[in-house]
Amino acid sequence: MTSILADAPAVRRRQLALRLALRELRAGLRGFGVFIACIALGVAAIAGVGSFAQSLVDGLAREGQVILGGDLAFSLIQREATPPELSFLSRQGEVSVAATLRAMARTADGRATLVELKAVDAAYPLYGAVDTDPAAPLGDLLARRGDAYGAIVDPALLARLDLEPGARITIGQASFELRAALVTEPDKLAGGIGFGPRLMVSEEALRATGLLQPGSLVRWHYRLRLPAGAGEDTVKRVTESAAMQLPDAGWDIRTRANATPQIARNVERFTQYLTLVGLTALLVGGVGVANSTRYFLDRKRDVIATMKALGATGTRVFAIYFTQVMLLAAIGVAVGLAVGALAPYAIAAALKTLLPLPLAPSVHPLQLLAALAYGLLTAAAFSLWPLGRVHDVPVSALFRDEIAPQRRFPRLRYAIAALLAALALTVLAVMAAYDRRMAVIFVVAALAVFALLRLVAAGLMAIARRAPRLRSTMWRLAIANIHRPGALTPTVVLSLGLGLALLVTVLEIDANLRREFVQALPERAPSFFFLDIQGADADRFDAFVHAQAPRASLDRVPMLRGRIVAARGVKAADLKPRPDAQWVLHSDRGITFTGDVPQGSRVVEGRWWGRDYNGPPLLSFEKKLAEGLGLKIGDQVTVNVLGRNVTATIANLRTVDWESLGINFVLVFSPGAFAGAPVTDIATVTFPGGGTPAEDAALLKAVGNTFPTVTAVPVRDAIDAVGQIVTNLVLAIRVASSVTLVAAVLVLGGALAAGHRHRVYDAVILKTLGATRRQLITAYVIEYLLLGLATVLFGVAAGSIAAWRVVADIMTLPFAWAGGPAVAASLVALAITLLFGLIGTFAALGRKPAAVLRNL
Repeated sequence: MTSILADAPAVRRRQLALRLALRELRAGLRGFGVFIACIALGVAAIAGVGSFAQSLVDGLAREGQVILGGDLAFSLIQREATPPELSFLSRQGEVSVAATLRAMARTADGRATLVELKAVDAAYPLYGAVDTDPAAPLGDLLARRGDAYGAIVDPALLARLDLEPGARITIGQASFELRAALVTEPDKLAGGIGFGPRLMVSEEALRATGLLQPGSLVRWHYRLRLPAGAGEDTVKRVTESAAMQLPDAGWDIRTRANATPQIARNVERFTQYLTLVGLTALLVGGVGVANSTRYFLDRKRDVIATMKALGATGTRVFAIYFTQVMLLAAIGVAVGLAVGALAPYAIAAALKTLLPLPLAPSVHPLQLLAALAYGLLTAAAFSLWPLGRVHDVPVSALFRDEIAPQRRFPRLRYAIAALLAALALTVLAVMAAYDRRMAVIFVVAALAVFALLRLVAAGLMAIARRAPRLRSTMWRLAIANIHRPGALTPTVVLSLGLGLALLVTVLEIDANLRREFVQALPERAPSFFFLDIQGADADRFDAFVHAQAPRASLDRVPMLRGRIVAARGVKAADLKPRPDAQWVLHSDRGITFTGDVPQGSRVVEGRWWGRDYNGPPLLSFEKKLAEGLGLKIGDQVTVNVLGRNVTATIANLRTVDWESLGINFVLVFSPGAFAGAPVTDIATVTFPGGGTPAEDAALLKAVGNTFPTVTAVPVRDAIDAVGQIVTNLVLAIRVASSVTLVAAVLVLGGALAAGHRHRVYDAVILKTLGATRRQLITAYVIEYLLLGLATVLFGVAAGSIAAWRVVADIMTLPFAWAGGPAVAASLVALAITLLFGLIGTFAALGRKPAAVLRNL
């Protein structure tokens, strides 16, 4: 009998371990609810994020031609394509031309608003269709009838100006009849973020407005439809031919496979963030896994002892319970995978009308496989250590653990196995990340936070152990509970500390973004940006604004748009910038030239050239971005402006006050760098204290009537648009981070539930010795409050520091600590700790002493 387990044939050992594990599971999953929930939650987050992102990427790729408006798109800023360039495009396939710019739409009674004007030719759209209400052929809707051209309008414009279909507006020097509302625009995603409603007109109508002046900020898009059956090799050939035959064109070339690079990059970044959130949830849940495993083994003390008494080896006992734990983990993983696989379908159904994205929901095996690996590795990494401890604990020690638990490290092989599982989890997180540097930082930060929280718990227990003996019995009992063997202190501090630190981080970032975009920016920002001021009208414009708004300040500078094509003799495509500087190379940038240091800038390296400089082109570069591109003083940078490559030498580096929202530039050239180029001016008008709506409306109306081709951008509207984007982003971050917070709450509840049996014994013994229910509740409240307060201090400090670094380093915004959100989060954390603790305490206090004492 004593050798039944010990003498089982080797070939049957694995089957025996599995069979015994399955038999024990027949008793139910009691004690493993938190275990399964934590694994399922983290796996669902990772699988859902990965599946949704891949569905979106697949949709973008599938609809690439429609989103881009062609198989290839060639974009130019401030100039139209030359005859040789048009000839090249026409030889490749069918060409459609569209122009986009910002303009002012005015009504007959003087009301005006900013619109995103889009002019199209007869071939538009090459792919997809424009849906309007009422439906009609595009050519008919945009045709000229009498003295007015047709226009299709975003319904938001009708609401903003209180107009009905059929009403007339004026843009520049042309009159337009609003003939239909725009329902869908096939290439909308390729246009980026707009600050005004869309207004679609014909190319002929655009030319009639008088807005097409030399240097005007107009972006020309030449969409190319290749012959039927043209594959990616043809797309590549056309792209390479364009670069070879027209090297100085300076156009931005996009293909159907890269129709929305900015959206694709944002999807990748946001996917990484959400994946890290899911991984954080798994790590937090890992604490719950470890707690559940320890609690499970504690409840199985008698069973383990019996198995060892019958001759089971430590290896056999470990194999049985490790198999059981992994089977339970598999249940959690299966639930998480099912939820994650359904996530794209649920999101597509729920947000179909809110997300103008070509989502193609489907099941993605690779994403699910990665989530499967994350879940199983997390379960193994956090359960191997407590399971390995069982191997060397003798039967007598197992029974003695009830009153004298001994801290033992598992055998080296179990410790190595746990370490290898954690290492595999780390490698998977880093290798699967879009930004591996960020993933490494996350891993290091996670290890640091775990270590710090463990130190906080150890320090709290040490302080409690050395605390002076108080006269109050309840205080002595509460303090003793904090440091006694088997205390909940490490688990409560770890779970509550992680959740609170993340919550404070999100709340502080939210508060700073809201303060910056909703409160601080409008107070110091200009009231208007005025674009496309022609050089011949510049002095007259200045005099007019000063006469109309005598108390406002005016700042005007020349501006062009240019694209960095090379630096240090290296093509822009071959540069390897830091992630925070990549955006400078992705499209054209605003540039200017001046003899004076621009307002809001400060030279920190090198020397300024001065007003009287007359020599080879020199360049002033924003310092952080120059460092991100690996540039220094003396390096040469080539910028394509209006189809001409201009090479300049970096003479100095500047810091720029971007938060002022003044006229600031990354690139500032010396005078004469663009001699002879058609240039328009850009100006800002700032009222002291931000001005009043009446002042804004009066100036906007006056400028629109006198300078119809000048575009006014109300900064308040732009800030509101950006603020809405920021609000939506923070909301998405909050929702995503809630996964980790739910995991932390689950772990905390599981930890307190795991200690329930010890609480029952404590309560029964103390009640037998004369303690009242009120005294015991008081002691437990004091204990949980002390634990909660210590953890809150760490969580608030860690979360505030994390938010500070994110806001200051990643978002490059000033950071101000917001006490209100931090205090609110702390109070919620304390309330949750007390609630969960007292729920278990009331149950313990209700147990009858006799039934418990008989089993001691």
